Order: sequence, then structure tokens, then C-alpha cells
Amino acid sequence: MKNRNHGLSEKEMELVQLLVADCETTGDIQAKLKKLFAGTIEQMLEAEMDEHLGYEKNSALGNNSGNSRNGYGKKNITSDYGECEISVPRDRNGEFEPKVIEKRQTHTDEIEQKIMAMYAKGMSQRDIEDTLREIYGAEISQGLVSRITDKILPEVNDWQNRPLDKIYPIVFFDGIVFNSRKDNKIISKCVYSVLGINMEGQKEILGTWISENESASFYASICSDLKNRGVTDIFIASFHSEDDVTDNLTGLCDAINAIFPRTKNQLCIVHQIRNSCKFVPYKDRKAVCADLKKIYGAVNLDDAEYAKEEFREKLDKKYPNILKSWDKNWSELTTFFEYPQEIRKIIYTTNAVENYHRMVRKFTKSKAIFPTDDSIRKIIFMSVKEISKKWTMPVRDWGLAYSQLAILSQSQILCKRRIV
Repeated sequence: MKNRNHGLSEKEMELVQLLVADCETTGDIQAKLKKLFAGTIEQMLEAEMDEHLGYEKNSALGNNSGNSRNGYGKKNITSDYGECEISVPRDRNGEFEPKVIEKRQTHTDEIEQKIMAMYAKGMSQRDIEDTLREIYGAEISQGLVSRITDKILPEVNDWQNRPLDKIYPIVFFDGIVFNSRKDNKIISKCVYSVLGINMEGQKEILGTWISENESASFYASICSDLKNRGVTDIFIASFHSEDDVTDNLTGLCDAINAIFPRTKNQLCIVHQIRNSCKFVPYKDRKAVCADLKKIYGAVNLDDAEYAKEEFREKLDKKYPNILKSWDKNWSELTTFFEYPQEIRKIIYTTNAVENYHRMVRKFTKSKAIFPTDDSIRKIIFMSVKEISKKWTMPVRDWGLAYSQLAILSQSQILCKRRIV
């Protein structure tokens, strides 16, 4: 039978043969690998000590050198091979700072990477702790997991403050609510996301902002932040109001137009229909929705207004609250009639940002309560990194929509850009 060495050199094959000698199970191999790993780390630490002192162990050069070896300390280290004990050399002056395994380091970089990967997939700190114990037989505390994941906070801050493009043709605003601790109480925190469609038609999360409530000042801070990071123009902003009595819609519109006066605001039609159906018994919803479709499905604004008046004559006495909301928000509900079909399909609903938030929920479903705002920022950032990997293609029919926006916006900058 042909000997298969899998591309290993002769010396590497000799090492493999020594390793598997007297091994009967994969567990025996794992135990030997753990010893080999510990021995290798100890040899590297000895080499670092030699370099630190300037002479090898037991060398006469160390006589009267001002510093010398001072025995060993014991340390448990966790790696892909499990938990093992190593001997760390010490010097008499206490100046030795090892690099391969630093002071107070109890795990290798590979373990950190696995912890970060599990955290990014939405695993809770307790689940990560249990998984590492089962796989490596290592005790990794939740506090240590938190400290390891905290290492990405500078990256989170850099991402949140990164420069943005000057122009975003379409931007979606939406919030998602999480439970968080504050002063030993459980409170709701709104994490507001802004999803932009850039000039190439690619989706991009422009940032996330956390607040205990949605207010006009909160919206103003978001828009100011976008401008400070380089955004000079937004053509269309799409969003929704949770109900028809909230002042949030007015506050958001005012905040957007105060910073980006050319922006056209579009209220989500899908959410408007859902809010309308709150006033309708289940048995009548199908018929009412069909009549509402005549409004938002009209060819132009004149036909939409005509269909709304027909709805008023037919159903306003039975369901007076429905058209109160449509009348109040009519200008924001009908912005999409100013655009051709290619653009209408993109902007009349906030499905893009809602789909993103549904995916975020999958990453955070194991975390019922977040201890701090930073813990929310970490998981949202890591969710964005995972989710955006799938955003490789422009939105559907972007080429047609782009060309229409170029004409309607009368923007020289947009017209100069290549249509994707």
C-alpha cells in the first residue's frame, strides 16, 4: 500500500511517528499534543528569558550581571488542546515580560478568536462558557468572555464614527427594542438603525444609536451625526410611525428636513395598512384592505385621492379612524407617486431595514437582557458584520431606479457617476 504523507517533510513524518507511538485512541493523541504544546511554550519562554538576560541558562556570562534567573512560576493556559499547566521562568529583578504568553494571560489567541466567533453567532456568555468547558475542559468565566469581547469596542467606535459617502439616494430609518439593566431595573432601550442605499445600489448600515425613547432631539442628533460624518444629501428617507397618534413621525420629518432640506420623506405604506387594520374586525379586513389597495396602488396622485374619497363615502361612517390617519399623514404617504415604478417599489415600504432587524433578532435571541449599552453595541456591530456579508448585489432593478433618480434629482454629481 502506498505510503501517504499528506505533503509532510521527512522530519515532520518522524515527528508524527513519535507522536502516535503507544497511542491507541484519539484521546491519547490529544493528551500528547497537549504535552507537546506545553513543552513548546516553555521552550519559547526559556528563549525569551535568554534574550532578556543576555546570556543562556548556566552560562558564566551571568556572573555579576546584575540580574539572573529566579526559578519558575506555575500557570494554567487554555488552548485548542485544552487546559494545561506550564512553567514560566522568573528573573530576580522582576523585569521579565514574556511575549508568547503575556503576564495574566490565561488563554491563547486562538481561543479568543473562537470566543469572538461564538459571540458573533449570537451565543450567550453562559453558552460560550459551557461550550468551552465541554470541548476543552477549561473553565472560562463569563467575566473573562466579557473582557475578551470588550476588545472590539475600539473597532465598534471606529465603525460608528467612520466617514460616510456624500450622497445616499435612499435611506431607511427604523428602531428595534432591547431590554437592558439600569440601576438594578429592567428598562427598554431603542436601538435606532439607519440603512442606506449608496450610489452603487448596495445596502449599508450607516450607524446605530441607542436611547431610552424616540424623541425629536434624538432624531436630530442622528441626522446631525450623519452630516458630521460627511453626508451632504439624502434624496428619499423612508420610515414608519408605530401608530397614528404618535408625535414621532413629525419629530423625525422635522429633524431630517432641518439637516437635509432637499430630502423627500416617505411613510411606509405597509405599516400604514397594519395600523388601519387595527380598527377593523378580522372578518372585514380582506375587503377593507382591497379598498385601501385602490389608494396606494393608484397610477398617480390624482387617482389615489379619488380612491381615498371613494373609501370615505363607502366606509368612513363604519371605520372613521382609518382615514383620520391617512388624512393626517397624506403628504408623507404619497411621496412615492412623484417617482416611476422602479423607484416606488424600493421606497414605499421599509422592508429593507425591517429584514435587517429580523436577522439581528436571530443573533440576539439568546440574550434576554443586556447589562450595559456597550454590550448592545458589541452584539449589534458583530451582527452587522455577519449580515452584511450577504449584501453582495445591488438592490433589484437598481440600474433603472438610478437613472430615474439622476434625472429627477437634477444632481450633477449623481449624473457623473457610473450606473451600476
